[in-house]
Amino acid sequence: MSILVTGSLAIDRIMVFPDRFKNHILPEKLHILSVSFHVPEMREFFGGCAGNIAYGLKLLGADPLILASAGRDFGAYAAWLDQHAIRRDAIRIFEDTYTAQCFITTDLDDNQIVAFHPGAMERAGELHVADVHEPISLAIVGPDDNGAMRRHAADLKKRGVPTVIDPGQQLINFDPDGLLSFLEGARAFVVNDYEWAVTLERTGLAEGDLAKRADAIIVTRGGQGSTIFEGNRRIEVPPVTAGRVADPTGCGDAYRAGLLCGLERGLAIDRAARLGSLMGCLAVEVRGTQSVQIDDAGLRERYQQAFGEPYPL
Repeated sequence: MSILVTGSLAIDRIMVFPDRFKNHILPEKLHILSVSFHVPEMREFFGGCAGNIAYGLKLLGADPLILASAGRDFGAYAAWLDQHAIRRDAIRIFEDTYTAQCFITTDLDDNQIVAFHPGAMERAGELHVADVHEPISLAIVGPDDNGAMRRHAADLKKRGVPTVIDPGQQLINFDPDGLLSFLEGARAFVVNDYEWAVTLERTGLAEGDLAKRADAIIVTRGGQGSTIFEGNRRIEVPPVTAGRVADPTGCGDAYRAGLLCGLERGLAIDRAARLGSLMGCLAVEVRGTQSVQIDDAGLRERYQQAFGEPYPL
């Protein structure tokens, strides 16, 4: 069966600023901020959380099915998906708009300034889980049009599909009741440490109380690993040390691909999260969000090196 991946598809233009933003921003002048960064290097990549997660899942041997919206400029991206045998029969093209565009500038401290044009993503509300008729073993609702995210999550839960909830950048657009409904009953609610702090502040609930609303809550902490709240258990998942840090963009999506694949194959959630840590590390080591290239033997070797145990898949 397929893993349904909902979320954005985007064309990423990633620029590297060969300095540090903090050297050029005066804190006392933030109210009249006007800055320009010279970025001699720019590369274009196919991205968006749905595309990135699907790429990682395919790399791991899973069968992802993307439910997302794209625009009239999607031809080259479509060819890329075809090249990697990633299904796109549930992707809807809107000819009157562009595919979402993301402009990312990263400095030497891996800080990022991002400008995002939603384009066709704003039409995701016209997509419906009900249009996917084939069996789905697992799903993820990732950052997308806010209304579409809410409806996809509700429809998937109603359909009985175990669903991972990843609000990402859309978290700020959820009111407290809407956020609780969104994560209620999820197979896992996945956020980074900043988003977790926002979730706690917005809902007004303690960690233990929120942990009861979903099967599990996973908080990713970058180079510090990740934390799983499952029932009354708190599990610390170690990070995987990168051989080099080339580009942090998309490492969270790669983590989610590993997590999803592990869960779909029946791994305990902490083992699935370890696979997520490995995938996130691999993504950090290369530029671009769909650039990891590794075979099964390479995955087995890196996992064994990182965790001192056999590769679980």
